[in-house]
Amino acid sequence: MPQDFEALDKEYIVNVYSRLDAVIDHGKGSVLYDVNGKEYIDLSAGIAVNIFGVCDDQWKNAVIAQLNTLSHISNVFYTEPQILLAKKLCEKTGMKKVFFSNSGAETNECAIKTARKYSHDKYGDGRYTIITLKNSFHGRTLATLAACGQDELHEDFGPFPQGFVYADPDDFDSVKKLAEENNVCAIMMEMVQGEGGVHPLDKEFVSQVADYAHAHDILIIVDEVQTGNGRTGALYAYMNYGIQPDIVTTAKAIGGGLPFAATMFADSCQHTLTSHSHGSTFGGNPICAAGAISIIDRIDETLLKDVREKGAYIKQELESCKNVESVSGMGLMIGVTLKKDLATVVNGCIDAGVLVLTANGLLRLLPPLNIPWDVLKKGIAVIKDVIDA
Repeated sequence: MPQDFEALDKEYIVNVYSRLDAVIDHGKGSVLYDVNGKEYIDLSAGIAVNIFGVCDDQWKNAVIAQLNTLSHISNVFYTEPQILLAKKLCEKTGMKKVFFSNSGAETNECAIKTARKYSHDKYGDGRYTIITLKNSFHGRTLATLAACGQDELHEDFGPFPQGFVYADPDDFDSVKKLAEENNVCAIMMEMVQGEGGVHPLDKEFVSQVADYAHAHDILIIVDEVQTGNGRTGALYAYMNYGIQPDIVTTAKAIGGGLPFAATMFADSCQHTLTSHSHGSTFGGNPICAAGAISIIDRIDETLLKDVREKGAYIKQELESCKNVESVSGMGLMIGVTLKKDLATVVNGCIDAGVLVLTANGLLRLLPPLNIPWDVLKKGIAVIKDVIDA
């Protein structure tokens, strides 16, 4: 890395990121280039954001067309892109209402507020506790940090908002015990725990939790910030589990590279948020919404089948490596437990021209969903060589 970029970054940008040694400058699709012209195969997709890669033509054209028409207007007025997008999301999911915001943390804040208001409206004060799962990750605001089931995230910024308890993943008895001991309004889960280690939840566990929750008027919130929009081989990961959540949150890929998020509500709580009970200045921004329409319109069964096949290919290839202990995940959301030093592998991949990620001690791969097969195979071959070097 040129020293001037690294020095300027450290001087002027708050040092909260562990930067990897590459200054990415431009790219197209699944291939990126740094400021020195070095080529990289992108198996990170901006942490599951660049669903169709960098500078996707259809997304870019939709954004530019809207930019030339209306860039922003207050939500006290109607705008066509967000209305059309909300309609599409409801038709594709069976949900009834959508609230738009700007990030994963914000969409989860909206879900938390809605669950508590739903319960308060029906049962009065005190029924506000939300069960989340250990190793979960739901955002970096105070409330969403409190919702995260990771002790190391519950430091430095206290006091944290009350009302969150943490169950063991895949342990229904743990969930049931917490529900019986607390005044619970909702259970919040990621179908595949992303930051917590790319762990898909057990299907029987999810089914048991959903049945128990619905029987006790406890809302099911599914956090699809990272898993949503085709990443796991279904439009939303909960669809792989055969459940119907009350609230679904999503961000990242739906914006295609712009900050955008959606909170979707089932019939149970579609009317919970009332006038002035919530809001967002930039939520549903016309430019972001127009880009999101171009994303949602292209997530069809042909693409999803391709995602499932690519995910199976990656698992098969990496499981054959002598220095791989196990491979987890779903679709194109892959975690690799290594028998060698993780940092050595990550830096080796970057040096060899492949962009990868980590998650809770694992190597993590989140390629663009439409990555060409030849590019994917080339990138996986490089990773295999680095892992077994």
